[in-house]
Amino acid sequence: MSIAVPEIIGKGTWLDKVAQEIVEREGKLGRQVEMVRVESGLGASGIPHIGSYADAARAYGVKMALTAVGVSAEYIAFSDDKDGLRKVPAGLPKRLSKYIGFPVSSIPDPFDCHDSYGRHMALLLIDALDKTGVEYKHVSGTESYKRGLFNSQIDRILRNADKVGRIVKETLGQEKYTEVLPYFPVCGKCGRIYTAKSVSYDPSKFTVTYVCEGMELRGKKLEGCGHRGEVDIRSGDGKLSWKVEFAARWSALKINYEPYGKDLIDSVKANDRVMEEVLGEPPPYHTRYEHFIDKTGAKLAKSTGNVIAPQLWLKYASPQTLFLLMFKRSVGARAVWLRDIPTYIAEVDDLEDVYFDRKRVEDKKELARLKGLYEYCWSLKPPEKPTLHVPHNLLVYLAKVAPEGREKQFVLEKLVGYGHKPDPEDQRFKDRLEKAFNWAREMETVITSEVRVEGKERDAVLELAGIVSASDEEGYLQNVIFTVARKHGLEASQFFRTLYRILIGSDSGPRLGPYIVAMGREKVASALVKAARSG
Repeated sequence: MSIAVPEIIGKGTWLDKVAQEIVEREGKLGRQVEMVRVESGLGASGIPHIGSYADAARAYGVKMALTAVGVSAEYIAFSDDKDGLRKVPAGLPKRLSKYIGFPVSSIPDPFDCHDSYGRHMALLLIDALDKTGVEYKHVSGTESYKRGLFNSQIDRILRNADKVGRIVKETLGQEKYTEVLPYFPVCGKCGRIYTAKSVSYDPSKFTVTYVCEGMELRGKKLEGCGHRGEVDIRSGDGKLSWKVEFAARWSALKINYEPYGKDLIDSVKANDRVMEEVLGEPPPYHTRYEHFIDKTGAKLAKSTGNVIAPQLWLKYASPQTLFLLMFKRSVGARAVWLRDIPTYIAEVDDLEDVYFDRKRVEDKKELARLKGLYEYCWSLKPPEKPTLHVPHNLLVYLAKVAPEGREKQFVLEKLVGYGHKPDPEDQRFKDRLEKAFNWAREMETVITSEVRVEGKERDAVLELAGIVSASDEEGYLQNVIFTVARKHGLEASQFFRTLYRILIGSDSGPRLGPYIVAMGREKVASALVKAARSG
């Protein structure tokens, strides 16, 4: 009896599956697409975080999967810099509160390095894309409105405002747009964008009449200035409500695919219907993902300040680790914090071992997935050979105890003594070492490796944890390990090996007495307890 070999799509990852679904859908629609365009929005209202970066990275990942099977594709990064400021994000100057309701592209940069607040925030995310090698076409919302990119879509939406209002009511349960137009003019007097209510549209002149009467914003009334005016939709002095703007963007930019977070389910449904029923075009293909959350379970958000900027992650780890965080899986909410970084460093090392056949994986489907994931982490440009894999905790320890003035030479010499043979000219290793120094200076944490300890060994580890937390004498700590091993009937060499695996992720390493003191007794004790209890 023969066993069927499971089908492997592309490189075997979820990115490849999505790419295939896009291609199949375009075929069913009967469209001959010369260029498949994928899009994500770049928020410009606050400091971007890993969740913001994830929108871009996942879209780019699908673009890569399309190109991997010979489909011409591009990723469009759309800056939402025409949006109004709804709240001053945590950590930013309170003086920005006077600009609530203003388009972020018209607010002065509080850091005085760009021509606007919105451009500053958008370029922070663009910088992260550049640092990780994401290839993109950047499109500014403000410039798009100014250039008239959406003129045709705006006109058609406003001509069919009654139908749009009904769609929004049916999908979102909101009756607002059965009474007002889904368009926000920039008030010609006060300069705010959300306070002006659009009351009528004259298609012969492409003008919207409005009154700046204020609006409810986050439970508070944002007062309008009372100005009554008229705005030409072709001038760029206004924008569509986001309940219809996605559709206008998809139409104008000819977008074939856009992923979205679960908080936008109904909004995407509304925009899909506007795309079909008003603009007369099929909407893009979508996939839905859940958000990254912090360790309390709260969604990462610019407004609350519980953010991890991608630049901060990259200070301690390679772009490949950040891509792995994004590409590892596509479903389920994930808690993320900086202490996860060493885990992702180790996982990229494991992927590299699989890719270069230094680690066997029997399941052919899983092997393809892991190798494909490694290639996507390298933006389809993997290295020709692996680099040296030194356990993160070992590098951090050596960085902490290295003598001033010859830090890197000291680390290289010690690594050779521990059986590692670093190539001082290997740029990847040099980058890894530099990031380990950053971690040693700023994080000061011991990351526990997953080691199973049971029985007598577990008892010995727990006892040692108690001793470690009560003494800071290097020689005593080194010798007491032997004492604890004998007390519990363990071979000293095996007990040391277990401790090295827990604390360093290797079978051997530096003398543990000095290591414990350098890394911090309480942190080491906590790591030992965690390992013992997890077993």
